[in-house]
Amino acid sequence: MVRLKDIAGLAGVSVMTVSKALRDASDVSATTKTRVKLLAQQLGYVPDSSAQGLRTKTTKLLGIIISSFTNPVFARVLLAIEERAYELGYDVLLAHTLNVPAREEACITRMLSRRVDGLFISPVYRIATESRIYQEMAARGVPTVVLGHPAPFCAQFPNVASDDRQGSYEATQHLIKLGHRRIAFLSGPLAAPWGKERFEGYGNALREASLEVDDKLVYQAGRSLEDGAKAALQMMNENCSATAVQCVNDLVAVGCAQVFMQQGLTIPEDISVVGFGNILLSEYFCVPITTLRQPKFRLGMAAMELMQNLLLGRRGESKRLSAELIVRASSGIASAREPLAHLKAKSAPSI
Repeated sequence: MVRLKDIAGLAGVSVMTVSKALRDASDVSATTKTRVKLLAQQLGYVPDSSAQGLRTKTTKLLGIIISSFTNPVFARVLLAIEERAYELGYDVLLAHTLNVPAREEACITRMLSRRVDGLFISPVYRIATESRIYQEMAARGVPTVVLGHPAPFCAQFPNVASDDRQGSYEATQHLIKLGHRRIAFLSGPLAAPWGKERFEGYGNALREASLEVDDKLVYQAGRSLEDGAKAALQMMNENCSATAVQCVNDLVAVGCAQVFMQQGLTIPEDISVVGFGNILLSEYFCVPITTLRQPKFRLGMAAMELMQNLLLGRRGESKRLSAELIVRASSGIASAREPLAHLKAKSAPSI
């Protein structure tokens, strides 16, 4: 391992001069800096980041904690954060919670033990209004950006999120304009504020069109392909009268649509399906899914801009970015009949 002492011996200067030259200190001549840096490069010198951290009281590390690396929504968000972090000289540590509160607490604790300069967290949403680990983060003053919607237990931190209420409103309005009056809604996890906002947008659009939210058309569907498939089977077993289904996200929409097609329905001629998120699967599903495009890369860039302000000791302002309706083949003119009411679920689907 090459040390500063080795470079100093070859350059004929002191170790302190080598250290200053590598840091571009103003009291070292340009000629000496050039000679020292060239020797360091030739010898393959790698700075000790731990030692630098002790001197500057920073680690140049940013922690990112999300639900799962397999969640397609996070791919471009993480890309944006990592790209900007790289430009600013930061390294990134990643961890996932699997939506388990205890695991989330362990991930946060480990990040804090690594003395990260800042944290990005997609919270594990819970009903509770307080969380010990979030209170500890606030007490420590760790610069923290929430990736997603605010909730009481993490309200002390700024956040970046898409405007899910408005986006969902536009999705429902799109279906109403196509003549649909019986629109089912496959909702997300009960504790998730993004799911609540999307349901509120759905309800607002219905009421604006003088239509009531019918509890018989609202199904708990979670967030996965399997959840969407189970909800579709439940709809058929209950002879649901819907002519369109609005889903809380694209995975639920694809799982739901696949079951409908397995049971002999044609999308959108028999029934329309709309998702939320615009993940890659929604575009390349056998019937491309009408959905809301979340500005995932821009959300990541906004999160990093917010983090930069926090690292500089400035106030962080939360940001909401608009979601854009993307109309594809899965939504069409309302069917004259109630397609699901004429079907019975045959068997559990394979997803």
